[in-house]
Amino acid sequence: MSQIVKSAHAMIAGMTPQLRPEVFVFSTLTDLDQARDLLPVAFSATREEEGLSLVLPIKVAQDAGHATDQPMHCITLNVYSALDGVGLTAAVASALAAKNIPCNMIAGYHHDHVLVPDDRSAQALSVLQTLQSAACA
Repeated sequence: MSQIVKSAHAMIAGMTPQLRPEVFVFSTLTDLDQARDLLPVAFSATREEEGLSLVLPIKVAQDAGHATDQPMHCITLNVYSALDGVGLTAAVASALAAKNIPCNMIAGYHHDHVLVPDDRSAQALSVLQTLQSAACA
């Protein structure tokens, strides 16, 4: 594993955003049997009071009868950001907000992931690449 970085500048300079090819949707379920079936193919899962929220590949969600009206692409930030690092999420969300691009951030142990509307994904990737370039200048 690469070195974990903690400073905002180092996280932004090293984020190397990469657009994943899959299209995802957010789904929520309360049916535990269906949750057991879908969890292994979910990109991410979050337990909420209302149910289990899953980020699923769009085809999986469609086959399971879930809404697919908000397709999203995932941009993975390929920097090993510290869990207690401050500033990466704020910088990414602010840069995208400045271009009126909605984003949903998901933090994993190793990387942060940005889910953006499918039709804005190329523009979002460009915004994040520009943000990284500015931090490296």
